[in-house]
Amino acid sequence: VQLVESGGGLVQPGGSLRLSCAASGFTFSRYAMTWYRRAPGKERELVATITSVGGSGSTTYTDSVKGRFTISRDNAKNAVYLQMNSLKPEDTAVYYCNTWPLTNWGQGTQVTVSS
Repeated sequence: VQLVESGGGLVQPGGSLRLSCAASGFTFSRYAMTWYRRAPGKERELVATITSVGGSGSTTYTDSVKGRFTISRDNAKNAVYLQMNSLKPEDTAVYYCNTWPLTNWGQGTQVTVSS
């Protein structure tokens, strides 16, 4: 299993970013996919989940990002995305994608929200 995150960066409060995760080494369409984040000094936190094709691609979010973040997947490209809007300084973290159940962690992508 290999997961490669990209798309992070520095953005002002209220801005947007779209994170991407390229997956390989497994049958992508059969797995639920997740986005986690780890803020400085905090535990890794589950941000969003999208089910597999068999689960109709339904989504769930942690309360703090509901209405601002959207998880999506492209099974043809073996990719999962996280569209992040109305970003806040408390969204600053390293963001990781993973399967569900969890497998290997990638290197993550840094998101910094600051003016």
